[in-house]
Amino acid sequence: MAPLVEVRDLTKEFRSFKRREGVWGAVQNLFVREYVTVRAVDRVSFAIEAGEMVGYIGANGAGKSTTIKMLTGILMPTSGTVVAAGWVPYRDRRRYTRQIGVVFGQRTQLWWDIAVVESFKLLKEIYEISDADYRSRLGLFAEILNLGEYMHTPVRKLSLGERMRCDLAASLLHNPPLLFLDEPTIGLDVVAKERIREFLKEVNRSQRTTVLLTTHDLSDIEELSRRILIIDKGRILFDGDLAEMKKRLAQYNQVKFFLKDRSQIPRLAEVTTNGLGLERVDELTYLMRFDRAKHSSADVIRTLVNRLEIRDLFVEEEPIEEIVKRIYLSGEVA
Repeated sequence: MAPLVEVRDLTKEFRSFKRREGVWGAVQNLFVREYVTVRAVDRVSFAIEAGEMVGYIGANGAGKSTTIKMLTGILMPTSGTVVAAGWVPYRDRRRYTRQIGVVFGQRTQLWWDIAVVESFKLLKEIYEISDADYRSRLGLFAEILNLGEYMHTPVRKLSLGERMRCDLAASLLHNPPLLFLDEPTIGLDVVAKERIREFLKEVNRSQRTTVLLTTHDLSDIEELSRRILIIDKGRILFDGDLAEMKKRLAQYNQVKFFLKDRSQIPRLAEVTTNGLGLERVDELTYLMRFDRAKHSSADVIRTLVNRLEIRDLFVEEEPIEEIVKRIYLSGEVA
Protein backbone atom coordinates (compact mmCIF):
# COMPACT_ATOMS: atom_id res chain seq x y z
CA MET A 1 0.00 0.00 0.00
CA ALA A 2 1.30 3.45 -0.91
CA PRO A 3 2.14 5.87 1.93
CA LEU A 4 -0.51 8.46 2.78
CA VAL A 5 2.12 11.21 2.40
CA GLU A 6 5.12 10.87 0.10
CA VAL A 7 7.68 13.68 -0.27
CA ARG A 8 10.64 13.45 -2.65
CA ASP A 9 13.43 16.02 -2.99
CA LEU A 10 11.10 18.80 -1.90
CA THR A 11 12.76 22.21 -2.27
CA LYS A 12 11.55 25.75 -1.67
CA GLU A 13 13.53 28.87 -2.49
CA PHE A 14 12.66 32.49 -1.74
CA ARG A 15 14.10 35.43 -3.66
CA SER A 16 14.69 38.73 -1.88
CA PHE A 17 16.92 41.75 -2.35
CA LYS A 18 19.51 43.25 -0.04
CA ARG A 19 18.47 46.62 1.31
CA ARG A 20 21.23 49.20 1.51
CA GLU A 21 21.49 51.39 4.59
CA GLY A 22 20.87 55.12 4.83
CA VAL A 23 19.11 57.64 2.62
CA TRP A 24 21.54 57.24 -0.29
CA GLY A 25 21.19 53.47 0.00
CA ALA A 26 17.40 53.80 -0.20
CA VAL A 27 17.75 55.85 -3.39
CA GLN A 28 20.08 53.25 -4.91
CA ASN A 29 17.58 50.51 -4.04
CA LEU A 30 15.07 52.20 -6.34
CA PHE A 31 17.29 51.73 -9.39
CA VAL A 32 19.78 48.91 -8.66
CA ARG A 33 18.85 45.87 -6.66
CA GLU A 34 21.02 42.96 -5.58
CA TYR A 35 18.93 39.83 -5.26
CA VAL A 36 19.63 36.89 -2.95
CA THR A 37 18.11 33.42 -3.18
CA VAL A 38 17.47 31.68 0.14
CA ARG A 39 16.78 27.93 0.17
CA ALA A 40 14.36 27.38 3.04
CA VAL A 41 13.78 23.66 2.31
CA ASP A 42 16.55 21.69 0.65
CA ARG A 43 15.71 18.37 -1.07
CA VAL A 44 13.62 16.98 1.79
CA SER A 45 12.33 13.41 1.38
CA PHE A 46 10.16 11.28 3.67
CA ALA A 47 7.02 9.12 3.67
CA ILE A 48 4.25 8.83 6.26
CA GLU A 49 2.03 5.76 6.50
CA ALA A 50 -1.69 5.94 7.29
CA GLY A 51 -2.30 6.04 11.06
CA GLU A 52 1.14 7.35 12.02
CA MET A 53 1.72 10.24 14.41
CA VAL A 54 4.97 11.92 13.41
CA GLY A 55 6.79 14.74 15.20
CA TYR A 56 8.52 17.27 12.94
CA ILE A 57 10.87 19.56 14.82
CA GLY A 58 13.53 22.13 14.13
CA ALA A 59 14.91 25.42 15.40
CA ASN A 60 13.35 28.71 14.31
CA GLY A 61 14.01 29.19 10.59
CA ALA A 62 14.89 25.52 10.07
CA GLY A 63 12.22 25.03 7.39
CA LYS A 64 9.51 23.08 9.20
CA SER A 65 6.70 25.63 8.76
CA THR A 66 7.63 26.10 5.10
CA THR A 67 7.40 22.32 4.65
CA ILE A 68 3.96 22.26 6.28
CA LYS A 69 2.77 25.07 4.01
CA MET A 70 3.84 23.07 0.94
CA LEU A 71 2.18 19.92 2.30
CA THR A 72 -1.07 21.80 2.86
CA GLY A 73 -1.02 23.48 -0.57
CA ILE A 74 -0.42 27.02 0.69
CA LEU A 75 2.97 27.23 -1.04
CA MET A 76 4.12 25.78 -4.36
CA PRO A 77 7.47 23.95 -4.23
CA THR A 78 10.39 25.26 -6.26
CA SER A 79 11.17 21.65 -7.18
CA GLY A 80 10.51 18.12 -5.99
CA THR A 81 7.23 16.30 -5.54
CA VAL A 82 4.66 15.83 -2.80
CA VAL A 83 1.62 13.57 -2.91
CA ALA A 84 -0.72 13.53 0.09
CA ALA A 85 -3.96 11.56 0.43
CA GLY A 86 -3.74 10.87 -3.31
CA TRP A 87 -3.51 14.53 -4.34
CA VAL A 88 -0.81 17.03 -5.28
CA PRO A 89 -1.59 19.73 -2.71
CA TYR A 90 -0.80 22.95 -4.61
CA ARG A 91 -2.38 21.65 -7.86
CA ASP A 92 -5.58 20.11 -6.48
CA ARG A 93 -6.24 22.49 -3.57
CA ARG A 94 -10.05 22.53 -3.64
CA ARG A 95 -10.43 18.73 -3.60
CA TYR A 96 -7.38 18.19 -1.40
CA THR A 97 -8.60 20.43 1.43
CA ARG A 98 -11.52 18.04 1.95
CA GLN A 99 -8.99 15.34 2.86
CA ILE A 100 -7.02 17.28 5.46
CA GLY A 101 -7.41 19.15 8.72
CA VAL A 102 -5.06 21.99 9.63
CA VAL A 103 -4.45 23.79 12.92
CA PHE A 104 -1.98 26.67 13.20
CA GLY A 105 -1.40 27.63 16.84
CA GLN A 106 -1.36 31.39 16.21
CA ARG A 107 -4.37 31.50 13.85
CA THR A 108 -7.97 30.36 13.97
CA GLN A 109 -10.28 28.96 11.31
CA LEU A 110 -13.34 29.96 13.34
CA TRP A 111 -15.39 33.09 12.68
CA TRP A 112 -14.34 35.67 15.26
CA ASP A 113 -17.64 37.38 16.10
CA ILE A 114 -20.09 34.48 16.11
CA ALA A 115 -20.68 31.67 18.60
CA VAL A 116 -18.49 28.56 18.34
CA VAL A 117 -21.44 26.35 17.44
CA GLU A 118 -22.36 28.68 14.55
CA SER A 119 -18.82 28.29 13.16
CA PHE A 120 -19.23 24.52 13.37
CA LYS A 121 -22.54 24.73 11.49
CA LEU A 122 -20.91 26.79 8.73
CA LEU A 123 -18.13 24.21 8.42
CA LYS A 124 -20.78 21.47 8.27
CA GLU A 125 -22.25 23.14 5.18
CA ILE A 126 -18.86 23.90 3.59
CA TYR A 127 -17.73 20.28 3.88
CA GLU A 128 -21.21 18.87 3.17
CA ILE A 129 -21.25 16.77 6.33
CA SER A 130 -24.41 14.76 6.90
CA ASP A 131 -26.61 15.59 9.91
CA ALA A 132 -25.92 12.20 11.51
CA ASP A 133 -22.13 12.43 11.12
CA TYR A 134 -22.12 16.04 12.34
CA ARG A 135 -24.06 15.20 15.51
CA SER A 136 -21.96 12.10 16.19
CA ARG A 137 -18.57 13.78 15.76
CA LEU A 138 -19.50 16.99 17.53
CA GLY A 139 -20.88 15.01 20.45
CA LEU A 140 -17.66 13.00 20.71
CA PHE A 141 -15.41 16.04 20.43
CA ALA A 142 -17.49 18.06 22.90
CA GLU A 143 -17.25 15.25 25.45
CA ILE A 144 -13.49 14.66 25.14
CA LEU A 145 -12.53 18.34 24.85
CA ASN A 146 -15.20 19.61 27.28
CA LEU A 147 -16.60 22.11 24.78
CA GLY A 148 -20.16 22.26 26.13
CA GLU A 149 -19.72 25.22 28.46
CA TYR A 150 -18.68 27.66 25.70
CA MET A 151 -20.33 26.33 22.52
CA HIS A 152 -22.55 29.43 22.50
CA THR A 153 -19.73 31.89 23.31
CA PRO A 154 -18.33 34.17 20.57
CA VAL A 155 -14.84 33.04 19.52
CA ARG A 156 -13.31 36.42 20.41
CA LYS A 157 -14.26 35.86 24.08
CA LEU A 158 -12.50 32.50 24.40
CA SER A 159 -9.16 32.01 26.11
CA LEU A 160 -6.28 30.66 24.03
CA GLY A 161 -6.71 27.16 25.42
CA GLU A 162 -10.47 27.16 24.79
CA ARG A 163 -9.99 28.43 21.24
CA MET A 164 -7.37 25.78 20.49
CA ARG A 165 -9.75 23.02 21.59
CA CYS A 166 -12.46 24.45 19.35
CA ASP A 167 -10.03 24.74 16.43
CA LEU A 168 -9.07 21.09 16.83
CA ALA A 169 -12.70 20.02 16.78
CA ALA A 170 -13.35 22.22 13.73
CA SER A 171 -10.40 20.72 11.84
CA LEU A 172 -11.76 17.19 12.35
CA LEU A 173 -15.50 17.67 11.82
CA HIS A 174 -15.28 16.37 8.25
CA ASN A 175 -13.25 13.33 9.43
CA PRO A 176 -10.11 13.96 7.35
CA PRO A 177 -7.58 11.10 7.13
CA LEU A 178 -4.69 13.57 7.53
CA LEU A 179 -4.19 16.25 10.19
CA PHE A 180 -1.45 18.92 10.20
CA LEU A 181 -0.69 20.62 13.51
CA ASP A 182 1.67 23.59 13.72
CA GLU A 183 2.42 24.54 17.36
CA PRO A 184 -0.99 23.37 18.66
CA THR A 185 -0.08 23.80 22.36
CA ILE A 186 1.85 27.07 22.16
CA GLY A 187 1.08 29.29 25.14
CA LEU A 188 -1.23 26.78 26.82
CA ASP A 189 -1.21 25.81 30.48
CA VAL A 190 -0.55 22.26 31.67
CA VAL A 191 -4.24 21.29 31.93
CA ALA A 192 -5.09 22.56 28.44
CA LYS A 193 -2.07 20.77 26.95
CA GLU A 194 -3.08 17.51 28.57
CA ARG A 195 -6.65 17.74 27.23
CA ILE A 196 -5.39 18.32 23.70
CA ARG A 197 -2.87 15.49 23.90
CA GLU A 198 -5.49 13.03 25.14
CA PHE A 199 -7.86 14.14 22.39
CA LEU A 200 -5.24 13.58 19.68
CA LYS A 201 -4.40 10.15 21.05
CA GLU A 202 -8.09 9.18 21.02
CA VAL A 203 -8.66 10.47 17.47
CA ASN A 204 -5.58 8.63 16.23
CA ARG A 205 -6.68 5.42 17.98
CA SER A 206 -10.36 5.45 17.07
CA GLN A 207 -10.34 7.17 13.66
CA ARG A 208 -6.85 6.12 12.47
CA THR A 209 -6.19 9.80 11.71
CA THR A 210 -2.64 10.42 10.51
CA VAL A 211 -0.99 13.33 12.31
CA LEU A 212 2.05 15.44 11.40
CA LEU A 213 2.95 17.60 14.38
CA THR A 214 5.42 20.50 14.43
CA THR A 215 6.24 22.03 17.79
CA HIS A 216 8.97 23.52 19.96
CA ASP A 217 7.53 21.74 22.99
CA LEU A 218 9.35 18.43 22.95
CA SER A 219 7.11 17.04 25.68
CA ASP A 220 4.36 17.03 23.00
CA ILE A 221 6.59 14.87 20.82
CA GLU A 222 7.37 12.45 23.64
CA GLU A 223 3.69 12.13 24.58
CA LEU A 224 2.30 11.72 21.07
CA SER A 225 4.89 10.49 18.56
CA ARG A 226 6.92 7.35 18.16
CA ARG A 227 8.67 8.68 15.08
CA ILE A 228 10.54 11.97 14.84
CA LEU A 229 11.84 14.06 11.93
CA ILE A 230 14.49 16.68 12.71
CA ILE A 231 15.11 19.44 10.18
CA ASP A 232 17.87 22.05 10.31
CA LYS A 233 18.88 24.61 7.68
CA GLY A 234 16.31 23.09 5.33
CA ARG A 235 17.66 19.53 5.47
CA ILE A 236 16.49 16.42 7.30
CA LEU A 237 19.07 15.48 9.94
CA PHE A 238 17.19 12.57 11.48
CA ASP A 239 14.21 10.42 10.53
CA GLY A 240 13.47 7.50 12.78
CA ASP A 241 12.12 6.08 15.99
CA LEU A 242 12.20 8.42 18.98
CA ALA A 243 13.29 5.67 21.37
CA GLU A 244 16.05 4.64 18.96
CA MET A 245 17.28 8.24 18.76
CA LYS A 246 17.51 8.41 22.55
CA LYS A 247 19.33 5.10 22.72
CA ARG A 248 21.75 6.04 19.97
CA LEU A 249 22.49 9.67 20.85
CA ALA A 250 22.02 10.01 24.61
CA GLN A 251 25.38 10.63 26.28
CA TYR A 252 24.49 10.54 29.94
CA ASN A 253 21.95 9.33 32.47
CA GLN A 254 21.17 10.88 35.80
CA VAL A 255 20.09 9.66 39.21
CA LYS A 256 17.79 11.91 41.22
CA PHE A 257 18.07 11.15 44.93
CA PHE A 258 16.61 12.48 48.17
CA LEU A 259 18.77 12.56 51.30
CA LYS A 260 17.34 11.25 54.57
CA ASP A 261 18.21 14.44 56.49
CA ARG A 262 20.63 17.39 56.66
CA SER A 263 23.29 15.30 58.40
CA GLN A 264 24.05 13.63 55.05
CA ILE A 265 25.00 16.87 53.27
CA PRO A 266 28.69 16.94 54.42
CA ARG A 267 29.12 13.38 53.09
CA LEU A 268 28.19 14.33 49.50
CA ALA A 269 31.87 14.94 48.70
CA GLU A 270 32.45 11.20 49.12
CA VAL A 271 30.39 10.37 46.02
CA THR A 272 31.66 13.08 43.63
CA THR A 273 34.58 11.07 42.31
CA ASN A 274 35.48 9.34 39.05
CA GLY A 275 33.70 11.87 36.86
CA LEU A 276 30.39 11.79 38.71
CA GLY A 277 28.90 15.30 38.65
CA LEU A 278 26.49 16.53 41.29
CA GLU A 279 23.80 19.19 40.93
CA ARG A 280 21.72 20.56 43.81
CA VAL A 281 17.96 20.73 43.26
CA ASP A 282 17.04 21.79 46.80
CA GLU A 283 18.45 21.25 50.27
CA LEU A 284 17.87 17.49 50.32
CA THR A 285 17.42 16.72 46.62
CA TYR A 286 20.30 16.20 44.17
CA LEU A 287 21.00 15.06 40.62
CA MET A 288 24.03 12.95 39.79
CA ARG A 289 24.91 12.88 36.08
CA PHE A 290 27.20 10.23 34.66
CA ASP A 291 28.59 9.23 31.28
CA ARG A 292 26.73 6.14 30.05
CA ALA A 293 29.87 4.85 28.36
CA LYS A 294 31.94 4.96 31.59
CA HIS A 295 29.47 4.14 34.35
CA SER A 296 26.49 1.84 34.70
CA SER A 297 23.37 2.90 36.56
CA ALA A 298 23.82 -0.02 38.94
CA ASP A 299 27.35 1.10 39.91
CA VAL A 300 26.26 4.67 40.53
CA ILE A 301 23.31 3.58 42.67
CA ARG A 302 25.57 1.23 44.62
CA THR A 303 27.98 4.08 45.32
CA LEU A 304 25.18 6.32 46.55
CA VAL A 305 23.46 3.82 48.87
CA ASN A 306 26.77 2.58 50.32
CA ARG A 307 27.98 6.07 51.28
CA LEU A 308 24.79 8.02 51.99
CA GLU A 309 21.52 7.49 53.82
CA ILE A 310 18.95 8.02 51.07
CA ARG A 311 15.17 8.30 51.40
CA ASP A 312 14.42 7.62 47.72
CA LEU A 313 15.99 7.69 44.25
CA PHE A 314 15.21 7.05 40.61
CA VAL A 315 17.12 6.92 37.33
CA GLU A 316 16.33 9.33 34.48
CA GLU A 317 17.48 9.31 30.87
CA GLU A 318 19.09 12.38 29.35
CA PRO A 319 16.23 14.78 28.51
CA ILE A 320 15.27 14.80 24.84
CA GLU A 321 15.75 18.60 24.86
CA GLU A 322 19.47 18.13 25.51
CA ILE A 323 19.85 15.58 22.72
CA VAL A 324 18.04 17.76 20.19
CA LYS A 325 19.98 20.86 21.27
CA ARG A 326 23.23 18.98 20.60
CA ILE A 327 21.99 18.01 17.12
CA TYR A 328 21.09 21.64 16.34
CA LEU A 329 24.48 22.91 17.48
CA SER A 330 26.49 20.31 15.57
CA GLY A 331 24.28 20.37 12.48
CA GLU A 332 24.49 16.58 12.18
CA VAL A 333 23.54 13.30 13.82
CA ALA A 334 26.64 11.58 15.09
